[in-house]
Amino acid sequence: MTNLERLKLELSNKEYYTDTEYNIFLEENGLTPTSEYNKTTNNIKLLETVVGVLETLANDVDLMRKLDNKDLISVGEASKYLQERINNIKSKIVEIKLNEDVTYTNIRPFFTNRR
Repeated sequence: MTNLERLKLELSNKEYYTDTEYNIFLEENGLTPTSEYNKTTNNIKLLETVVGVLETLANDVDLMRKLDNKDLISVGEASKYLQERINNIKSKIVEIKLNEDVTYTNIRPFFTNRR
């Protein structure tokens, strides 16, 4: 699966933008659209790309009106849903980054300073 295909999967295969536009989003976050998706190395960049796509949707009222009208009652509801999803993904990115920064070592402090 390529980075572009994985991005579309993350966006539930909804055609918010063209492939060319999705490619631009991916490249802005350091991903090559045609490269094979690797969760270990590309997960954070892909999630940041998803956030970028969703933020552009949230900032474009006309585009929000084109979302599945049968699923959403109002633009306000769509905006609220998008903001919740953006916040959830941003939290997930922070959590992943924190987990990556944790390093385990078998060395313990030998000397302590007691006062």
